Amino acid sequence: MALHDEYAGALFAFALRLSMDPERAEEAVAEALLRAWQHPEAVDGGHGSARAWLFTVVRNYLTDAWRRDAARPRTSGPERLGGIAGPDEVERAVETWALADAMALLSKEHRQVLYYSSYLGHSVEETAAELGIPPGTVKSRTYYALRALRSALEEMGYVR
Repeated sequence: MALHDEYAGALFAFALRLSMDPERAEEAVAEALLRAWQHPEAVDGGHGSARAWLFTVVRNYLTDAWRRDAARPRTSGPERLGGIAGPDEVERAVETWALADAMALLSKEHRQVLYYSSYLGHSVEETAAELGIPPGTVKSRTYYALRALRSALEEMGYVR
């Protein structure tokens, strides 16, 4: 019940964005929560975050449904299939979500240096000027920020 209260809304919004079908989104959320109930060890912190595991189950359920529908289209018409995201789009959405969750775990200084250097593509010198810190500090923070980001992604089960 606690998982439902905490994650059902976010899971449904995620599933709805991917599938564009409220019924399919409800099915995906129900399946994820059922699997969490059947496998409590998966969400009790032993394999990373419960949130990441649940979102992965929803993504996999929708990917399987998309493949199943592509092999045997529903009789309600091809327009219904057009709204379902393909496997690549689903994978990218989940990776983006996981990266955002992992970035939120970093310190403000680490997020800033990654934002300027990786997202905006600034050089070390440009990043140093923007943040008002020495270039050596930018290099050091970038190194430790990437290590922390990798560690966070590993804990969430996205990097091995």
